[in-house]
Amino acid sequence: MLRRNLDERDAQTKQLQDAVTNVEKHFGELCQIFAAYVRKTARLRDKADLLVNEINLYASTETPNLKQGLKDFADEFAKLQDYRQAEVERLEAKVVEPLKAYGTIVKMKRDDLKATLTARNREAKQLSQLERTRQRNPSDRHVINFKQFLVNIIMIRRVYFLC
Repeated sequence: MLRRNLDERDAQTKQLQDAVTNVEKHFGELCQIFAAYVRKTARLRDKADLLVNEINLYASTETPNLKQGLKDFADEFAKLQDYRQAEVERLEAKVVEPLKAYGTIVKMKRDDLKATLTARNREAKQLSQLERTRQRNPSDRHVINFKQFLVNIIMIRRVYFLC
């Protein structure tokens, strides 16, 4: 029964390792792609601003009617770029920054898993020592109980790391 519990916990640890690796791989890629998208959108906004400036320069050299039409067009186009700026800021704040935060979270979970694996190895070592003690001195209940106590402490620490 104890071996089955260890195997179940090992399977759970393996599943957590796979999940952390999967998140680490895909969220990093998502973060890079979203950041590139935001940069390209910002560059498009910058180019549109240059276009608005050029339209205004051209409008200043034309007749009053065409000048007014070009100025109105430039103003409307500039308003569109204000929306693009808001989009860039929203994407940065609501998408890219939270994805960046996952890097730290994944690193912490990876450290937790490492500690869990260390505890699991310590637990397996203590269990093998306990079994050897039981086989050598089955009547020495004091030593067996003490070793069982050590195994239980290690198991509790390991369960704590999994939570």
